[in-house]
Amino acid sequence: MSSLTVSNEQATSATSGKAKAIQPAWVRILHWVNAFAMILMIMSGWQIYNAHPLFDFTFSRTITLGGWLGGALLWHFAAMWLLMVNGLIYLALGFATGRFRKKLLPITPEGVISDTKAALTGKLSHDDLSKYNSVQKLLYAGVIVVGVLVVLSGLAIWKPVQLQWLTALFGGYDAARYVHFFCMAAIVAFMVVHVVLALIVPKSLRAMIIGR
Repeated sequence: MSSLTVSNEQATSATSGKAKAIQPAWVRILHWVNAFAMILMIMSGWQIYNAHPLFDFTFSRTITLGGWLGGALLWHFAAMWLLMVNGLIYLALGFATGRFRKKLLPITPEGVISDTKAALTGKLSHDDLSKYNSVQKLLYAGVIVVGVLVVLSGLAIWKPVQLQWLTALFGGYDAARYVHFFCMAAIVAFMVVHVVLALIVPKSLRAMIIGR
């Protein structure tokens, strides 16, 4: 998606073994807990989906979790609480420390268009890995919004009577299921792209990013 370039100073620092972690420890910890919880929710969610598909396909049992509907629900609810608690801590710290404002703002249409063109032509540079380009800002801010939506739509599906006002906001139970499914698909797409980009980043840069 992008062509990453590093300044001589950064490259020297990375190869000398004195690289400083770009992300603070709390971000890395919460990031991986979120990823773990989300993977559990996605795999168990696919098993739940198979019990009552929205579309003319089902997910292979090899990539689902729970074995059957009841087992999948247990996994899904357990991961849900982990995701909600960890996600709330992430959001609270992100706002309290000003990280979201510093890292994700501003996002301008001009910047997104310019960086998208550069990315598509392999000319997008990233000399300072501590700063996000406009495409990254949009994607990271977008996945946070999608994450909130997937939790809210999930609650609307889980408790449609007790939380009927929330279910109504999504247009009813069936509509909430579609919102939940497409939010899940967006998160899966984001995770795949995220992992692919992490794998193609040079090893020295990965060491800087994860702090090893």
